Amino acid sequence: MARAPRRNANPRSESRTPGQIRLIGGQWRGRKLPVTDVVGLRPTTDRVRETLFNWLMQDTRGARVLDCFAGSGALSLEALSRFAASATMLELDSAAARQLMANLATLKADNGKVVSGDSLAFLAKPAEAPYDIVFIDPPFRKGLLAPCIDHLSQNGYLRPGTWIYLETESELDMPALPAGWSLHREKVAGQVAFRLYQYRPTENPV
Repeated sequence: MARAPRRNANPRSESRTPGQIRLIGGQWRGRKLPVTDVVGLRPTTDRVRETLFNWLMQDTRGARVLDCFAGSGALSLEALSRFAASATMLELDSAAARQLMANLATLKADNGKVVSGDSLAFLAKPAEAPYDIVFIDPPFRKGLLAPCIDHLSQNGYLRPGTWIYLETESELDMPALPAGWSLHREKVAGQVAFRLYQYRPTENPV
């Protein structure tokens, strides 16, 4: 989940109480897991997650998942709870990455992998194999969406039929999408817009 900047945030004077996420479906339904209190961390809400996984329905089971800006891990952990085959979580913040690893250990989820480091640097390299579901929920107002989309499209991360989830600030003007990104569903919840695309390389962009 992305990190949206907090206005007038002062990390030296704020109370730094860790939060938590709650898994809403699957084998770990109802489990609550801690989230490192990183300034601006914005886990995808229960309501948005429920809508997203209703959209994905049975496509999550057995899927190879890539979470490009993992944050709290809410999306990846929800996918693993719903029997995704694996999830690779990219996270820049080292404390958040350590918490993701700890939560995977708590769940005994050996099929989850955390990559601590810059997401765009990771995606700039050729993929070992394409993914079935890709989550893109970058920090708001950082200009990361367009380069992330370019890397995914150019470096072999998508296959025909890959589902691509985008979560952005609602006021964002969407960049031009590569050919074959077909819009399946979209919705706005408060200050967040979220969209689900499917990669269909024979079709034109939306």
